Amino acid sequence: MNDKTKALFDAIEKLEAEIESEINQQQHKFHYTIEKKRIKFETAVRNHHKTLRIGVLRFLRNSGLVNILVSPIIYMQLIPLVLLDIAVSLFQFIIFPVYGIRKVPRGDFIVVDRHHLSYLNGIEKLNCAYCGYANGLLAYARQIAGRTEEYWCPIKHARKTKGQHHSYYKFSEFGDSEGYIERKKQPRSRM
Repeated sequence: MNDKTKALFDAIEKLEAEIESEINQQQHKFHYTIEKKRIKFETAVRNHHKTLRIGVLRFLRNSGLVNILVSPIIYMQLIPLVLLDIAVSLFQFIIFPVYGIRKVPRGDFIVVDRHHLSYLNGIEKLNCAYCGYANGLLAYARQIAGRTEEYWCPIKHARKTKGQHHSYYKFSEFGDSEGYIERKKQPRSRM
């Protein structure tokens, strides 16, 4: 990684820290705390949220027929998602220790916590659980694939791609044979 790329990468990490700080400030604004992974709203806020909740029947009436008809197709995606979850979890459980690759903590990616929001009805909570699981799972799988790529084939692509994992930017440049050979001499335990 050249100096300019490293500086840009450092700037991204700094911005991510600022975003995290801003999110933490939102906890105070919306009157909740997180204690041992448990979310607690102030009683008055929780009671106010309950007054804003739309009942399930009214929610379904307002959803529209198209939304109701396509919802089974959306929820059928749980089958391949669960299979992906099992596959990548088993993969890292078996393969990563063999090669000394640091495991990806599943709980850092898959977060299902929106059911604590009392202004959501049961269907909205279910929808939020689905989205939290699906998006978290895909990020988790991407991180496992990224660590695998970093271990076996740390070479950037010739074509530019979007949404790369952070380790990708540390890979050897496409066509840089000396950089690749030098990288292979480094201990893989650095991962």
